[in-house]
Amino acid sequence: MSSESPRRPGELAFNAALLIFSLWLLWQAFSISGFSGLSTPGVFPMLASGVMVISLLAVLGKVVKRPAAHDGARAFLQKVTPSRHVVMLGLVLAYVALMPLLGFLVASGLFLFASIAFLWRRSLLVTAGISLLALGLIYLVFRVAFQVVLPRGELMQWVF
Repeated sequence: MSSESPRRPGELAFNAALLIFSLWLLWQAFSISGFSGLSTPGVFPMLASGVMVISLLAVLGKVVKRPAAHDGARAFLQKVTPSRHVVMLGLVLAYVALMPLLGFLVASGLFLFASIAFLWRRSLLVTAGISLLALGLIYLVFRVAFQVVLPRGELMQWVF
């Protein structure tokens, strides 16, 4: 057995997934213009993704040599997916699902309120105030200043 510390739970799988993603990025960069010249648009993306692939191959070489963790999957789930992360992921998924139905402002207001209430755990009145203030600032910046048309949502078209 090696005297090195064991791999952290999920470390090998994570690095392998990063390598696969980097190889895909390299392929996408190559499809921009191929190796047709040094001043073509795909050169910099190919260099960046090539460095990622080479770096990840070096990292994976070191990770594979280290002994595996004893309590792999369970420890990985406990460290990577604590309950706060799972709840926030659920809120984000609900936000994305409700956006076409309720529109940007209502869905964003609900998401802000729910996430601030969950993470901060203060008075609901203060949470509502912060949510409304943030939503107002978002509206001013995007709708008024930049004149971005914010999605209204299917239900909001019937209401207004």
